[in-house]
Parts: sequence; C-alpha cells; structure tokens
Amino acid sequence: MSLTRTPTPAPPQPTPPGPTSPGPAANRTATARPAGRRRPLTGVLTAALLAVSVALAGCGAAGAEQAASSPAAATSPAATSPASAETEAGTPAEALDLPDPAEIEGPSTAQTVADIVPIEAPQAPELPVTVTDHEGREVTIEDTGRILALDLYGTLADIVTGLGLGEQLVGRTSSDTAESMADLPLVTTGGHDLNAEAILSLRPTVVLADSTLGPPEVYEQLRSAGVTLVMFSPDRSIDTNEDMMAQVAGALGVPASGEALTARYAEEMDAAQARIDALVPDEEAARISAAILYVRGTAGIFFVMGSDSGGDVVESVGALNAAEEAGITGTRPANAEALAALNPEVILVMTHGLESTGGLAGLLERPGVAQTTAGQRRRIVDAPDGQLMSFGPQTPQSLVSLAEAVYNPEGLQ
Repeated sequence: MSLTRTPTPAPPQPTPPGPTSPGPAANRTATARPAGRRRPLTGVLTAALLAVSVALAGCGAAGAEQAASSPAAATSPAATSPASAETEAGTPAEALDLPDPAEIEGPSTAQTVADIVPIEAPQAPELPVTVTDHEGREVTIEDTGRILALDLYGTLADIVTGLGLGEQLVGRTSSDTAESMADLPLVTTGGHDLNAEAILSLRPTVVLADSTLGPPEVYEQLRSAGVTLVMFSPDRSIDTNEDMMAQVAGALGVPASGEALTARYAEEMDAAQARIDALVPDEEAARISAAILYVRGTAGIFFVMGSDSGGDVVESVGALNAAEEAGITGTRPANAEALAALNPEVILVMTHGLESTGGLAGLLERPGVAQTTAGQRRRIVDAPDGQLMSFGPQTPQSLVSLAEAVYNPEGLQ
C-alpha cells in the first residue's frame, strides 16, 4: 500500500511446492560436526544490545519440559542484561563456550519479550490522508481516534502501538497478546474468526486489516456500514517489516513517526544480529536444521510452515531451513511423509499450540514426529504464540529470545 501518488508493486507470488528430499540432518554425520566456540561479541555495542538480548537463565533442559506445557512458565520474563556482551572498558567479551547445538537434548521455551515501547515524541496525526490500499481501493482516513488493527500475526496492532497510537486502539484479536492490550474487547471468536457485530459495537473510526483473518464477508459488512477500512498485504517477512511500518504510519497520518520507528527498528536489528552471531557456531558444518510446525488441538490442525511461511525466521536465528531443503513452500499437512522429508534437528512451535496438543508427550505421539531427529532428542522449542511469527517492531527481541532458547537453553553467559 502506498500514498496515491506512488502505486503499490504487486506482491511476489509463492512458487509451487517442489519435490521432497531428505532433510539436512539426514545428510550429515556426527563426525562432520565440530563443537566450536561461538564468536565473541565485539565492536562498539551500545545500550541497544542490552534492550534486545535475553539471557534465558533457569530454562535448561531439566526445567524446560515443564515450561513447554505451562503457560505461566512460558510467559515469565527473565533477566535482560547479558553479562557477556561487553566489558565496562569497552573491550570485547570472551567468546561464548556453548555446547554443540546438535548434542542438546530436551525441550526449551523462548522467553516472552517485553511490551513494545512507543517511540519518543510521536507525531500528531495529520489528517485527512488518502491512500490506495492493497486491494487497489482509494481510501480516505479522516479520524484515527478509535483504531482497530486486525491480522493473524498481531503485526498491525504492534505497529500502531510502536507509532505512539496504542491508546487509540479500541479492540483486539486473539493474536494481540501484549499486556497493554489485555483489557481491550476481543473481536474474534472461535480462535481467529472476526465478529462483525463486536467490531461495529466498538464504533471504530478506522480499521486496519488484511486477508489473514476472515471471513471476507465481514469486511464487506464493515464497508456497507460506512466503516473506513484499509487493507494491507498479508505477506509477512523480515524483508517487508520496514515497509509495513511505513505504510501503517502513512495511513494514520504520522509518516514522521513511521520514520522514527523504522530507524529504531534497524538499530535494534543490528544489535540483535550481534547477539545471535555470538550464539551460532562459526562452522557451517555445526549448524542445525530447524522447521516451524503449526499445531492446534489433537485433530487435523497440524501443518509444516514452508520455506516462504517462516523460513526467514529459521534462517535469522542461524539455523538451516529444513523446509527449503525439503522443497516445501506455503503450508503442508504435517503427515509422516512430510516430516520424514524435513527431518529437522529442532522443531519450533507456538506455546499454546503445544499445550493444545497435549504438551511434549502429545506432540511426540503425532505420526512421524518421534521419528525425526528432533523427536528422538525431544528437541522441541516453543515460543509465545504472538511472538514466533509476529513480524513488526519487536522482531529483533523475538529473534534473540528464540535464538537463546535454541542454542543457549541453560542461559550460559
């Protein structure tokens, strides 16, 4: 989406699934894996690193199995000051001496990151503003006093908060899990179905949404009721994060706030990358393969998230993209055949999804899971539902939290 003077480029179309092949773990032997030290955290790292690094003390394999089935454990924030980052004199810290990630056994849980901090001195909305949304509709926004931000990932509401307009949010979806939104009325039912009556009862002056939530008839009902509705691209990735922030800021009449938010995000991503680089083994042969599985309940909701549906999260924490190696794109039912093709060394899941399927024991009972390398080592890493694939201003913190759970489950400094 863009201002009307700049047309929006069409989003890239996903490629069809390719043939499956043995996962990367199946093609490597234990002798090919050096147990290398991690890189030291060097350079002039500032307070931004302290803001995004998460030391997962007390989340070792012994305690993580309980955390994997306990919402309280999964949402208890840990200390956020990594002693290994840099000495007071500014000299490089010692390299992290972590175990070979392929030898780690047992589950672990990514810590919940803190709520988004709005930018300083946010811009007052300059309205009206006219934009052409993702569906090609010209929309004029005249009032941002009562905002609803609706998408499966929680990205749009997070961006609104980061822009300094969080107090104008009047409702939330089940994906909006920040503590600051906990008291807002819920406008989804049955998980992720929009409730038109609940939305209209909140009298929103503008609704930001995308096609990841439905049914589509709800959006037509909102338009018919005269609600100002701006549709955004449903595509989410680290590469599109900054564009999405700028687009939301433009639609709300606060482009200067958008620039400030993206600038802060870029700095935090640099700091996050430094911490992740310190956790990931230097040697390519020591990298582990990982895949994201989406699971809900004990019935048929069980999918592999393909290389274009979460692969950048996997790669951003320094792991090999098992879905890409297996030629899996989009989402594919996580049957025994698909899991055999993946054969990841680490399985990433959402915390509530893991709980809903009976915890670690229930997941391992799913056909094919126990036969994977991750299943044999019970190497399941869960992350809060609103965090694992929720792209937006908190991506840097979420990636560090996930990387710590993958490579440093005992919280070593």
